[in-house]
Amino acid sequence: MRSVFLFSASVSALLAVAFGAFGAHGLQSILTVKMLAVYKTAVTYQMWHALGLGFIAILKQQNPHSKLLSWAGWLMLSGIILFSGSLYLLSLFNLKWLGMITPLGGVAFIISWLLLAIYTAQKDS
Repeated sequence: MRSVFLFSASVSALLAVAFGAFGAHGLQSILTVKMLAVYKTAVTYQMWHALGLGFIAILKQQNPHSKLLSWAGWLMLSGIILFSGSLYLLSLFNLKWLGMITPLGGVAFIISWLLLAIYTAQKDS
């Protein structure tokens, strides 16, 4: 595999489109307005962070030994799974306890973007 991050970004974006279509066409008559909004938040964050992960993958190809980019990529992927995944399950199955997991994904997103900012602010050696 050329890049685990680029592969993960592509699959995540693919799933975001599929989940978004499913939500728009299959869930409007099933979910409450509030739970549909939760579901849409999951789709939106998944797509944006799939694009972010793809960006990290491209940078990682230019600097394959960067620990900051590796950490940023793994945290971004973890954030997609924890944040969007917990919101999908919460909205579809009304599993309220998953609301405690969602912020962990948000923190992973924040740290990932911070590491990317640190990487870009560094001077070349």
